Amino acid sequence: MAGNSLILGETPSSASSLPPKSMGCVKELVESSTLTSIPSHYIFSTNLDQQVSTEEIPVIDFSLLTSGTPDQRSKIVQQLGKACQDWGFFMVINHGVPESLREEMLKACQRFFDLTEEEKREYMGKHVLDPIRCGTSFNVSVDKVFFWRDYLKVFVHPEFHSPGKPSDFSKRTREVAMELLKGISESLGLEENYIDTAMKLEKGFQILVGNLYPPCPEPKLAMGLPPHSDHGLLTLLIENDICGLQLQHKGKWVQVKSLPNSFLVNTADHLEILSNGKYKSVLHRAIVNGKASRISLAMAHGPSLDTVVSPAPKLLNSEINPPAYTGMKYRDYLELQQLNVLGEKTSLDRVRVQ
Repeated sequence: MAGNSLILGETPSSASSLPPKSMGCVKELVESSTLTSIPSHYIFSTNLDQQVSTEEIPVIDFSLLTSGTPDQRSKIVQQLGKACQDWGFFMVINHGVPESLREEMLKACQRFFDLTEEEKREYMGKHVLDPIRCGTSFNVSVDKVFFWRDYLKVFVHPEFHSPGKPSDFSKRTREVAMELLKGISESLGLEENYIDTAMKLEKGFQILVGNLYPPCPEPKLAMGLPPHSDHGLLTLLIENDICGLQLQHKGKWVQVKSLPNSFLVNTADHLEILSNGKYKSVLHRAIVNGKASRISLAMAHGPSLDTVVSPAPKLLNSEINPPAYTGMKYRDYLELQQLNVLGEKTSLDRVRVQ
């Protein structure tokens, strides 16, 4: 998504291929009428009026990982490991990605969501592996309840599918993720480049996901995204100044408040598999509010699509730490998750050894 260019899909889908309820996005619904209540198919059954904690999540100083002394790096690696094990979530500061670049990407997302419904319809892909795809909810063909969310998904690595030159933002974000994975690899007692090599990250799958959560007249009844974990290794996220991300920690929901110019980072399913469960993929959700639109931009980083992901052999012991997950090709796992109802860790349960 470069500059003011529009996203150009490779295989536009016809409107007739979409379920009737998917024809309109949430933004259009909000702007087309003076809503005082939400349509019934957006009512989420879980009680959202729960007590939410405001605990502070771990903060990782990226500059000490890449430019610190050996002792400073060693301490940051330990902090990374502790954050992955205890939280599955951390904030990264001093990462070197210019704030102006981040702001431009959020503005580019807003420009896309401001397109007319007819203009956006061209990019409504048919398949989860279409390189450019927009829509609403999660998967309208299987969602029993629709989520208060519109999205844009663009594949940016190993091939960049947006027009113009590759975005500096996706490149810079990928560099941050690769350095974090080196530190995480070390924290597991593996070689620095183990994850890079074993997951074939030179051709690793990177997807940009723009999310729009418009204001909702009944925010306690609707959900932006339900509790779920992510596919891949790490997800790096930025957002506008509207909060809405919550993560589960020790059985409670924690409201995430990001520091200025930070990345919010969560561990994902394939890091849990590779670590044989030592580092858990974190459950998180997106809530909505009644006053302002929230925009978030997530960059998911995974193995190459053809990599079979299984626990690292060096971490296994047949007696005290046997394999807790079976191997599955990343492409198959991705399709499994994206084609089913989103919720909890349902896809991860499919590869868990019973």
